[in-house]
Amino acid sequence: MIVISDTTPIISLLKAGQLELLQKLYNKVEGESAALIMYDEQKADLLLMDEQKGRRVAKRLNVRHIGTAGILMLAYDKGLIQAEKVKECIDIMLENKIRLGENICNIVMAHVGLDIQY
Repeated sequence: MIVISDTTPIISLLKAGQLELLQKLYNKVEGESAALIMYDEQKADLLLMDEQKGRRVAKRLNVRHIGTAGILMLAYDKGLIQAEKVKECIDIMLENKIRLGENICNIVMAHVGLDIQY
């Protein structure tokens, strides 16, 4: 599987101390500012992107994509990270001014079975 990422998911996971989740989930990840172009050129399977504008473009282009919150939920589903660690990651990202909407945070908490509202 080829996975292309813009920098925000990488920075977010790095600040939360969970960058290794990308390697565990996807083996090879390329980080480039022109992620959408690379996705097309490389015939990639998945694009990692958090920016809302980029995600809207990806959706219009039928590009399969996932953001940092989705990565945390997927890692939880695969048993790579526990629910409390997911919450800790979200909290660290918020403390570091990573933009995560309250709705997304609440969806992640519900997904991992924690009754926590942001």
